[in-house]
Amino acid sequence: DQYLTLFQVGFRKGGIQLFGPLGRRTQLEVVLAGLLLASLLALFGCAITLGVHPARSICLTEACVTVASKIVEALDRSADPCQDFYQYACGGWVRKNPLPDGRSRWSTFNSIWDQNQAVLKHLLENGTFNSSSEAERKTQSYYLSCLNEQRIEELGAQPLIDLIAKIGGWNITESWDKDNFLDVLKIVSGPYRAQPFFTVGVSVDPKNSNSNVIQVDQSGLFLPSRDYYLNKTNEKVLKAYLDYMVELGLLLGGDKNSTRVQMQQILDFETALANITVPQDERRDEEKLYHKITIADLQVLAPAVEWLDYLNFVLPPLELNDTEPVVVYAKEYLQQVSDLINKTDHSLLNNYMIWNLVQKGASSLDQRFENAQDKLLESLYGTKKSCTPRWQTCIGNTDDTLGFALGALFVKSTFDKQSKEIAEGMINEIRTAFKEALDDLNWMDEQTRQAAKDKADAIYDMIGFPDFILDSKELDDVYEGYEVTEDNFFQNMINFYNFSARVMADQLRKPPNRDQWSMTPPTVNAYYMPTKNGIVFPAGILQAPFYAQHHPKALNFGGIGVVMGHELTHAFDDQGREYDKDGNLRPWWQNSSVDAFKNRTECMIDQYTQYTINGEHINGKQTLGENIADNGGLKAAYHAYRSWVKKNGEEKRLPAVNLTNDQLFFVGFAQHVYDMLTK
Repeated sequence: DQYLTLFQVGFRKGGIQLFGPLGRRTQLEVVLAGLLLASLLALFGCAITLGVHPARSICLTEACVTVASKIVEALDRSADPCQDFYQYACGGWVRKNPLPDGRSRWSTFNSIWDQNQAVLKHLLENGTFNSSSEAERKTQSYYLSCLNEQRIEELGAQPLIDLIAKIGGWNITESWDKDNFLDVLKIVSGPYRAQPFFTVGVSVDPKNSNSNVIQVDQSGLFLPSRDYYLNKTNEKVLKAYLDYMVELGLLLGGDKNSTRVQMQQILDFETALANITVPQDERRDEEKLYHKITIADLQVLAPAVEWLDYLNFVLPPLELNDTEPVVVYAKEYLQQVSDLINKTDHSLLNNYMIWNLVQKGASSLDQRFENAQDKLLESLYGTKKSCTPRWQTCIGNTDDTLGFALGALFVKSTFDKQSKEIAEGMINEIRTAFKEALDDLNWMDEQTRQAAKDKADAIYDMIGFPDFILDSKELDDVYEGYEVTEDNFFQNMINFYNFSARVMADQLRKPPNRDQWSMTPPTVNAYYMPTKNGIVFPAGILQAPFYAQHHPKALNFGGIGVVMGHELTHAFDDQGREYDKDGNLRPWWQNSSVDAFKNRTECMIDQYTQYTINGEHINGKQTLGENIADNGGLKAAYHAYRSWVKKNGEEKRLPAVNLTNDQLFFVGFAQHVYDMLTK
């Protein structure tokens, strides 16, 4: 009777009412009543042992009950958390969430992105869609063109066949112009944004963060890494890749026998490229990678390409001369790829370059091309034929293309403006905890410590969305010149490649825009930008289970707080630490602290290299930055939470979970954030 009375009183004071005005219970009320009764009865036994009073120590709000239910459901209490914390925290969730068909992975990040996509689908398919923004109308037209499968099937492979003919032909499907190497290279890597041999772009100069510069780096592999080409254990994948290449060649009009022979030659050429490509784990020291030279120097380094002609075409309408600075990140590779180009037959070079274009165009063609891709993905990632509904594929494509206009629709529909202020406050609390932890580093000298605190203070926070997307005129100006129709998805894609090439070239003589985002507002992720010393948290991740206004602070700090700490720590990982508080790549640590830091990172490399996934060892060197950010971010977020508790007092506990709030912090981290941080 005593606990039943507390149960009823607690609900009256807690903000929700057990019974409606006529004494009838809604379905939610019945579920909540059952959950709470079970929770309180379970806690009755604990109350004697722990000496707590349930009415004062247990949170019985609707938000607390709901989130407690989800946490309990995700736990595997049969596991010992001291032996296998992942199984304890996530075993129940894994058991109840089998991997969906067509997916190689599944986590809370995937499910939230699915929710965001459903919101966007409703907005774009709403019959009353009537936006005053031209950019938002383009978003709907693009999405509908992707949905129009009947029109896509009618066009078949013809749009890509016509494009290949326009460029000068392809030996696999028709005769080609034997003397057009540079012309084809310029066209496929300029207006069509394919990247055979190397990448060329315009971005912030790492050693002068107030200006943009032309940048050139290694490129040219279709498979995820060079190991797929060079490791003999990947022969199954290489066979599937060759089959995919042949199938696309046949769909575009190639002869069965000659297509296989020529595609094998392309694959052999890609393997030669893989052989000279520098592995990613050897490219982590950006000070060593950075080489600023002139176009004239680049011509001497890699003479197989007429660089001045090439760059003037790729970066119109500027008139570049051979004194124009270029930042090169793969000096030896460019020298070797130039030698490889010079000794390779022009027919093979042409086949390879057009193959790069075919890869980019195939995803916008009919179902036969999608089926071919599904077979390759099954070999690469173990996924069966994709069961993703067409509308989800189209939302993803629209986000890739018109993501900030799509983000405007998303933010206006879903984003709680108060979340921005609360997130800013949490970042400051985590920043403070991070700086306080610097005082405990006995290996860091005082000068470097103060400079690190100054850098932490200077980190620029971007939360939710860039302001320009809510101004129709500014948003329309961003996408001005990009033409979109509802009846030609392939052409919309080609137009976007042309448009993005023009936008990129236009940045060269302009100062970098500090407020420019690399992730769109609906994205469920976050990132750190070393050249801007900024951290970005899109609206897509500022929601449950990572953050909710009425959730316990333990869960918010263990969720979005750890994400914030992770991104902040990237400013001080093995790569981020090379950039100063203004985003410039320069030595700002004292040598003694650099040496001490490197000694400790070697320990972390060794530690993570010992871990295995599916029997394969992790590359501790390649994952070093993420591992540093994981550990530093978790530590900063936990200390920030403990500081919050000191100021505000202990929170009430969740019902039925039977965890202290400190334990809840780590369980929340494991259930919601861990998957992203280790991807």
